[in-house]
Amino acid sequence: MYHKTTGYRVFSYFNYAFMILAGLACFLPLLHLLAQSLSSKAAISGNMVSFWPVGFNVDAYIKTFNNSNFNGAMLTSIIRTVLGTTISMFILTCAGYALSKEFRGRNVLMWFFIFTMLFSGGLIPSYILITALGLKDTIWALVLPGAFGAYNLILLVNFFKTIPKALEEAAFIDGASFFVILSKIYLPLSLPGIATVSLFIMVGHWNSWFDGILYMSDASKYPLASFLQTVVVQSNMQNMAMSQSEVAAMSEQSIKAAQIFVSTLPIILVYPFLQRYFVKGIVLGAVKE
Repeated sequence: MYHKTTGYRVFSYFNYAFMILAGLACFLPLLHLLAQSLSSKAAISGNMVSFWPVGFNVDAYIKTFNNSNFNGAMLTSIIRTVLGTTISMFILTCAGYALSKEFRGRNVLMWFFIFTMLFSGGLIPSYILITALGLKDTIWALVLPGAFGAYNLILLVNFFKTIPKALEEAAFIDGASFFVILSKIYLPLSLPGIATVSLFIMVGHWNSWFDGILYMSDASKYPLASFLQTVVVQSNMQNMAMSQSEVAAMSEQSIKAAQIFVSTLPIILVYPFLQRYFVKGIVLGAVKE
């Protein structure tokens, strides 16, 4: 019969308390942002807003969704995320399937990829390369440099190794090719691993802001994270395309809060659909046999 010791109970209570505090630390700032975005300028200026809107209004959201610069940045981020995730998953899936097999030179290739994970070329050589290839000011400058990640490759390789080899051997006997085996057997059985790695890549593309500022000379081509960085961190309201009277009538803090909250919504909406795969994908992918 299973018996819970006193130490086990104390450890469990500590875990519950820690997880509740960690959850509140993530949720409360988002709730405060939502309250600020829905509050009046007088309430925000008077520091009266905590976790509930004061002087409820949706002017900040109306101004945000009517702003062409914000909508353009949102569209650029959506294109970047979809295109980048698709390209990365295609490369990683093909490479992961190949490297999950035993062949001569496999270990050399794996060590080469791990070396790129530990040591990179650096910022200046990367910038020179992107410029020399003519990718600057194009969406490819945001997508291609991070298309291949060694960490994500290792997760997929280890996940593919957990699939029984007997399935592949039976498919070979039935005349299936490597491509058919990958698409009809490995991919359906690897949904947890693929969903987990896809989520990593999606969040990385959505939140990345530095490469947008580095490789885009025109602010109208910024992705959403770069656009928000100029508005929130640099306090550059010129990109908001607002007149002086509009700026005076509305709270700058309310508009910033509305933009930040809207920018987090896509990830918040996507995460619940991938969350059920997350634990299994990261655990099985991290196990090395």
